[in-house]
Amino acid sequence: MQKIKGKFFCFLVTLIGLVCYAAAAMASVNIQDMRIGNQSDGARVVFDMDKKVNYRVFLLNNPKRVVVDLADSNINKLYTKVSNQIVAGTRVGKMDGNDKRVVMDLLRPATIKKVFFIEPQSGKPWRLVVDLLMSNENQFNAKIGNAYVVTNNTGFAPQEEKKESRWWKREPTNSDDAKRVGRKRIIVLDPGHGGKDPGAIGYSGTYEKNITLAMGRELQKILRNKGYTVYLTRDKDIFIPLRQRIKIAQNYKADLFMSIHADSAQNRQATGLSVYTLSDTASDQEAAALAERENKADIIGGVDLGGNSKEVNDILISLSQTDTRNKSSKYATYLVKEMSACVKLVKNTHRFAGFAVLKAPDIPAALLEMGYLSNRSEEASLRTTSYRNKLAHAAAKAIDRYFNDPEIASN
Repeated sequence: MQKIKGKFFCFLVTLIGLVCYAAAAMASVNIQDMRIGNQSDGARVVFDMDKKVNYRVFLLNNPKRVVVDLADSNINKLYTKVSNQIVAGTRVGKMDGNDKRVVMDLLRPATIKKVFFIEPQSGKPWRLVVDLLMSNENQFNAKIGNAYVVTNNTGFAPQEEKKESRWWKREPTNSDDAKRVGRKRIIVLDPGHGGKDPGAIGYSGTYEKNITLAMGRELQKILRNKGYTVYLTRDKDIFIPLRQRIKIAQNYKADLFMSIHADSAQNRQATGLSVYTLSDTASDQEAAALAERENKADIIGGVDLGGNSKEVNDILISLSQTDTRNKSSKYATYLVKEMSACVKLVKNTHRFAGFAVLKAPDIPAALLEMGYLSNRSEEASLRTTSYRNKLAHAAAKAIDRYFNDPEIASN
């Protein structure tokens, strides 16, 4: 009898072991990390994981993005900081079952060069590598569709046939302001200057491009917490031509565009925040000079702003931008009101100038000059996170008020 009990116990232990082994074998893949880096012809995306995963990689448009679907996966950490020339930002969503979708928004057109695994070695885990290749619009558009899905398992249903949960269209967060808009509003923030164009140089040598990028990141975080979809035209120190900034906003189908800058003046006593919207004729000589100086940033990048004759441009803008300009002015009004409660403003705070970056005919836009870097005190303030956060929260309140305006909310 004792022998029978002993054999049964050994059988039970073995059975439990087999069940545990099978369960472990069937366990979800753990995605431990993700990183993105530049290559000479594009960018490399690397996922670290504890074992191989069934994947599906493909392109989507409007806005341009690369999608990586990972079967039965747990994502423990997602890459957020952008440090490459292709990917603007990333986000993750849950699909059917335990499948996950990682979406990489693109700064510019790109195609999928190759996708492959690297086996564990030297203490490193399994790695799934997605190489992206810089391309033009035609090349990107030619690679969209079911025929160009890259997968390692044909049983992982093609993207056009698989029923997908619409996680990217989920209801806004608990922000009452965001809920009232009925859908997620898309905002594109444009940190001015960057790369070889430092912008204004402050009293003690502060570069405008660094201040605007810091402000853009801080405002993006606040707005995303409110339930908005927010993109940056740049999230690193790179030069982007002014017209390309407009194209980025149009690719994202932005509902609002805000360019972020910091001013400079020969008079080092000059202080105060100002807000600009588009006008063919500037509201004063200072605004005209500022617009001319900012628009020359395109010449730095070797881009001729001429395009059409002034007469043609004036006619096109006049015909197409009446409604957009009215909305831009409405947003500027809210922005001035919110900023007036927390910081010093210049006289005639809402100004008008012919900024190239504001000339998208279909997107309400404003340019925020946060203050004068040429003023010692204001430069010191703009260098602090607390001061920029004060500005960012005021800008976020203005955006809430703008989208809750009856005329805007109904659109």
